[in-house]
Amino acid sequence: MNYLIGVDVGTTSTKTVLYDEHAHVVDQFTQGYPLYRDSNGMAEQDPEKMVAAVEQVIHDAGQQIDFANEKLLAVSFSSANQSLILLDEHFQPQSRVITWADTRARNAADQLKRSPLGKQLYDKTGTPIHPMSPLTKLLWLKDTAPERLAATSYFGDIKSYLFYRFFNSFKVDISIASCTGMMNINSGDWDPTALELTGVAKDQLPEIVNGTTQAVGLTDEAVAKMGIPADTPFVYGAFDGALSNLGVGAIQQDTVAITIGTSAGVRVITDHPVIDPQERLFCYAVDNGLWVVGGPLNNGGDVYQWAVEHLVTPSAVQNEQTDPFTLANRVIEGEPAGANGLVFLPFLGGERAPLWDANARGSFFGLNNLHTRADMLRAVMEGICMNIATVYQAVCDLVGQPKSVTATGGFARAEVWRQMLADVLNCPVNIPESFESGCLGAITMAMKSLGMVDSLSAVQNFIGAEKSYQPVPETVAVYQKYLPLFQQVEGLLSPAYSTIAKLQRK
Repeated sequence: MNYLIGVDVGTTSTKTVLYDEHAHVVDQFTQGYPLYRDSNGMAEQDPEKMVAAVEQVIHDAGQQIDFANEKLLAVSFSSANQSLILLDEHFQPQSRVITWADTRARNAADQLKRSPLGKQLYDKTGTPIHPMSPLTKLLWLKDTAPERLAATSYFGDIKSYLFYRFFNSFKVDISIASCTGMMNINSGDWDPTALELTGVAKDQLPEIVNGTTQAVGLTDEAVAKMGIPADTPFVYGAFDGALSNLGVGAIQQDTVAITIGTSAGVRVITDHPVIDPQERLFCYAVDNGLWVVGGPLNNGGDVYQWAVEHLVTPSAVQNEQTDPFTLANRVIEGEPAGANGLVFLPFLGGERAPLWDANARGSFFGLNNLHTRADMLRAVMEGICMNIATVYQAVCDLVGQPKSVTATGGFARAEVWRQMLADVLNCPVNIPESFESGCLGAITMAMKSLGMVDSLSAVQNFIGAEKSYQPVPETVAVYQKYLPLFQQVEGLLSPAYSTIAKLQRK
């Protein structure tokens, strides 16, 4: 038997899935690491802990292979995007990994967004102006720590750093590069305007390569840590959102993929770049000739977790002899659509799409003395879905109404979430059997790189069964009244977000 390993390098953990050559899951492994939030807005990782985690999970997967009689065909990578690492002349880290979740560049982002140059850069790079992007992180460092930039020889991300550690080669795939705010989506190369603005030279950035590019020739240290053959090809892959689309088979323009985990995302793949005149959505590369259009949302399952922790009492959990989330889902199922006239804006962690406002804050609207904890739980779940629907509508505005939605993430395990999403979107929602879509997308890119498949569309053969949820007309009619109200309230509160955020920071 031959094998492939898909690696998904995430914000708080790295996982691997070991597949056989027919893309059947054999085993999976996870290794966690901390996310440092030492100061207001900080969200950083330790690059050495991340390297160790990646080496460990690949080692664990490799232990399942009998290398005397079996072969590891390739290791392929999915990773979170929009990270930044400062490196010295020997490619040693001079900073921790500044992640997408770090918001300390908010002032730099606000200033750029208000200038004409902000719109020009969005049109050229497809990356909304927001603290998440390496572009604005570099502007923040340029303003607040110019001496650190002056002492930096190279600027990378977690994937380019990993590949450097494993192969002594400083390269990055086009998908990750396109998420930086510094790659021109038309030329596929680093954008001169972005380079001039940040003061970064092209040769200080990794070389941009296709996602199916292979790196071969692991260092002796990497071989010792991972315990796999030195000639094992490592395929660069893409960023996690793009590979999640691929891994659920949403690779045509008529299928939208929605992921709701800790955060959330709405994405559709096209065969050409699509720029949103209203700057609500991103446009990133998947690989040569494929683009993903959509929006990331900060607020997904983490908001629901907050609500369950604060609104479900321990005594109720004990009485029902179940866990808090199962109880909350059961309570919500018994509540009417619209939560008895209660609307929740789920912006507990600021928001990316569609607002692109790190100062956004959450709120209940319509609360009166008749409302209960059950109403509030239902409103929270509906608020998350309606926020997703706002991004979904923006995607439809640009690329057309899809035939269906494919949804994955932790939420997809609960029936009430699945049906609610179909009703709020007024579109069929399909839930695939496999939840590890990023790793499946990664090994599909490896298969294409190795010539095992002709096209990425071959992933359709590996996905397995799906369960479909159809919108219920009566419930759809309710949400079609509440969704415009949700958007109206958000518009009314938007001017006050910066004021409340400043008061909270004080």
